[in-house]
Amino acid sequence: MTEQEIRRYLRQMKEEDSQTALQKFYDLCFDRFFRIAYYYLKQEEWAQEVVLDVFMKIWEKRESLQTIVNLEDYFFITVKNAALNYLAKEERQKQITEIIADKIADQENSPEEILINEELFSHYVKALDRLPEKCREIFIRIREEKQSYAQVAKELKISINTVDVQLQKAVTRLRDMLSRYLKPDKNGS
Repeated sequence: MTEQEIRRYLRQMKEEDSQTALQKFYDLCFDRFFRIAYYYLKQEEWAQEVVLDVFMKIWEKRESLQTIVNLEDYFFITVKNAALNYLAKEERQKQITEIIADKIADQENSPEEILINEELFSHYVKALDRLPEKCREIFIRIREEKQSYAQVAKELKISINTVDVQLQKAVTRLRDMLSRYLKPDKNGS
């Protein structure tokens, strides 16, 4: 991968809105970007999602990329930051799941606690039903059916970035709708 080739493809993307140039740029840089993302994420599927998202951002920023002096450093930092942000997002989702699981696991199976668990689940289902249709579908496919961002994007004929944005909207809305049911009690549990 030479800087001259990269600049040529970036110029074509900017001046001609050339998706062919984007594809050539992708072919040229994918392996390097993937190795960087995989180094931080240690999961192939996550690394692929991050790299695809980076290429989407490059396409969106194609107008301003020509002014960057050191493209190699810029792309390294972009992929690294995207991978670290992905890890942080996954950690936040894991924490929400753990809070719900802890609430359920910490309780004994008294009739009152069974009722509380059922009520919590009922609130979750109602909150899920209140999400916009596309948001709900993407959330269910990724979080419950464990589909990848790329798979969902392909099946719904939307970009991976759109999948990510919709998933984040769903998580934020669910968190807001369920927060009053997930707050720790006065004993800190």
